Amino acid sequence: MEPASADRGSQLLSVRIGGGEFAMDIMAIREIRGWIASTPLPHAPSYVRGMINLRGAALAIIDVAERLGLQGQPPGAASVVVVVESEGQVVGLLVDAVCDIITVRDQMRQALPETGGIACRRYIESLVMMEERIISILSLRAIIPAAGELEIETQAA
Repeated sequence: MEPASADRGSQLLSVRIGGGEFAMDIMAIREIRGWIASTPLPHAPSYVRGMINLRGAALAIIDVAERLGLQGQPPGAASVVVVVESEGQVVGLLVDAVCDIITVRDQMRQALPETGGIACRRYIESLVMMEERIISILSLRAIIPAAGELEIETQAA
């Protein structure tokens, strides 16, 4: 008999980004905050919005729409910063809005179409079809720049 946790599936937070619906593992989320203006980081890549003060620590803010190459919009009243931790790094992910918490079983996940290209498959782990919606599951490892990646990108600028 399989453990009960296998029956439950994984819980994901669905968010709206650039007109699409995306989701991320809820276990990686530390908190959700409303948007506040960020302090720019000189020579940072375009997808790094800047940084905010999170209880005395500088927190880098990544504009997920920009990182994914989607048409973003200026942060507004519904914009949210999802503070996540992945592989020991803590960053804020700027999204247009938080939608829902969903439970996804492994058999619900589908591979991306081959026409999506390598960059698409880098940032999206899989797809989930729910009712009339297609939800793209984000790869936080790919969204969050690795330690040193920002330095390499800024030197090239």
